[in-house]
Amino acid sequence: MGQMLSRRGFFSNMTDGIAGAALAYLFNRELFADASPPDGPITPSAGQVFDLKPRRPHFEPKAKAVIHFFMNGGPSQMDLFDPKPLLDKHHGQPYLDKMAAADVQDLEDAGALMRSPFKFARHGQSGIWLSEVLPHLAGQVDELALIRSMVTTTPDHGGACFMANSGQMFPGHPSLGSWVTYGLGSESQNLPAYVVLEDPMGEPVNGSQGWQAGFLPPLYQGTPVRSVGSPLLNLRSEVEEPRPFVKASQDLLRRLDHIHKRGRPGQPRLDARIASYELAARMQLAATDALDLSRESRQTLDMYGVGVKSRYRGRTHPIGGPDSYARRCIMARRLVERGVRFVQIYINNQIWDMHNHIENDIKAACKKTDQPVAALIHDLKQRGLLDSTLLIWNGEFGRLPIAQNAEGKDAGRDHNPYAFTVWMAGGGVKPGTVYGSTDDFGYRVAENPVSVADWHATILHLLGLHHEELFFERSGLTEKLTSTHEPRIVKEILA
Repeated sequence: MGQMLSRRGFFSNMTDGIAGAALAYLFNRELFADASPPDGPITPSAGQVFDLKPRRPHFEPKAKAVIHFFMNGGPSQMDLFDPKPLLDKHHGQPYLDKMAAADVQDLEDAGALMRSPFKFARHGQSGIWLSEVLPHLAGQVDELALIRSMVTTTPDHGGACFMANSGQMFPGHPSLGSWVTYGLGSESQNLPAYVVLEDPMGEPVNGSQGWQAGFLPPLYQGTPVRSVGSPLLNLRSEVEEPRPFVKASQDLLRRLDHIHKRGRPGQPRLDARIASYELAARMQLAATDALDLSRESRQTLDMYGVGVKSRYRGRTHPIGGPDSYARRCIMARRLVERGVRFVQIYINNQIWDMHNHIENDIKAACKKTDQPVAALIHDLKQRGLLDSTLLIWNGEFGRLPIAQNAEGKDAGRDHNPYAFTVWMAGGGVKPGTVYGSTDDFGYRVAENPVSVADWHATILHLLGLHHEELFFERSGLTEKLTSTHEPRIVKEILA
């Protein structure tokens, strides 16, 4: 007796598309009837069907999609968004005795107060202060809502990145993007609901754990997409086959998968695997179209900075070019246009982690990101998409007002979880707004502190989701993005 042919082998050896279509048709329709998905927002219950079909929010949303600029590394607030004239006045004076020892990673490297090497100016009708290293963002400043009073819970990169992305300092918890797609699904059924645009120069400090679904069904984790080469590997078959044959084969496979799934309820990993294969089939055309920058005009490419690449002084000092980040920003816009719910753009490794050479390195980081970010704001606005797209820009924490490791141009700043700045735009945000403040040196929040839980609750609110009503029941616990915290929605920045 010959070896039994596997299902995969069966499809790889099928040559007659008509036979496959006929076989699919002969299956009883009722046997393959899909369970009807919930009509409203997800509320877990026995027999819940998890999918990515669009769902009604808890209330009328301001935003329908999110683009998240995650500036991992810890951007320095007093060098970008939060000018401190008293740092100029007291530059070089000791300050360490006024700070708790735990605030500084290495006391031997801690120096005196250090002024910002950059000039600040007011911009736009709102008169918001910005550093000279953000000339392009200055042109869009009236669209921004700055929160200058963010606080977090740890000065460690790994824990703070987890906190910013999931509301918890440890791995194993769903990311913000996973919670959003779990609650709202996606307007596009031919593209992933949650897309992660990775930097070809390297992953962030927590790697792919930053966009995991945690204890949510794995269907809701982020899908990493490359900005160089093929966006997704193995997306197309090596052999081109007639479309009727491919369609019949996919239809038959879908029906067989659903037979298999119906006999094994309550298996989210199985559900996710089947859904991912089905999505991959639909993506063969949609992904190629969505991520094809050749369809953009030369004027648009130039506006974002596509083609302006990094240059180097010698071998060690990069002068950042926006090309790579610009490509990902355009991809983000094209994905949102096609109904993707949540797009996250990372920057390579710890670009903002400036323990040395902060003057040179902030210039380089801004040259890579400032023009593309500002262009994306303008592009969304002129296309009528800014009002329905929420943009969020943040790092995991800020920097201390004292010098570290050296003096002068070689000095840097250490981590500061007690005060940093984030900004939001579009999607129901009140434009031209500044909320909260820090002390005279930017060391601690002075007015209106905003926790990560407050910030997350505000993001969910703009998407029409109530942070208490978006939950997942696990081991007798009601898990939420905001955990057991009692967050406050920052209504002062809402339109």
